Amino acid sequence: MKLYGYFRSSAAYRVRIALNLKDLDYEYVGVHLLCDGGEQLKPEYRALNPDDIVPAFVDGDDVLPQKPLDRAFVRSVALQVACKIHPLDNLRVLKYLKHQVKVPDETKDAWYCHWVETGFASLETRLSADPRVGELTFGDTPTIADLCIVPRVFNARRFGIDLSPYPTVERIADRAGQLEAFAKSAPAVQPDAE
Repeated sequence: MKLYGYFRSSAAYRVRIALNLKDLDYEYVGVHLLCDGGEQLKPEYRALNPDDIVPAFVDGDDVLPQKPLDRAFVRSVALQVACKIHPLDNLRVLKYLKHQVKVPDETKDAWYCHWVETGFASLETRLSADPRVGELTFGDTPTIADLCIVPRVFNARRFGIDLSPYPTVERIADRAGQLEAFAKSAPAVQPDAE
């Protein structure tokens, strides 16, 4: 199995966590999103992933709870992060804002912070009130929801967002980060980390 990713990519980070949770061996291939205009745009990578994004992966599955309503809860949390927060602060969006729309860095950063904070506020309200939440999003067992939350919190910290208004989100991310699978997946320990 091969995982093509970028060390700071939230999406690749999620897949690394899942692979490490399952203790699956895989070959990691770095695809630098910024060097040479973006290696994900080169023909050889686009042949592998025509969407020209990372990650690209062959094989694998997700750990999910057994009850349909619990699976729906976990998936909805994962999708809330992956579909409502991540797309608005993705590198492609930020580059578009800077280079095509020509917004100053301060405006681009304000855009990023606004959408992360808006998403985290909603997520915090939801997670802090749900009895299924334990040490992690669903009890004490990592799920796909945790795979989505941890990279978003990492990036929020990287951009200097104050997480104190989101104590449940931050606590879940910090607890998950202590697990070996998550620690092995952290951006700083990837072979292409700068």
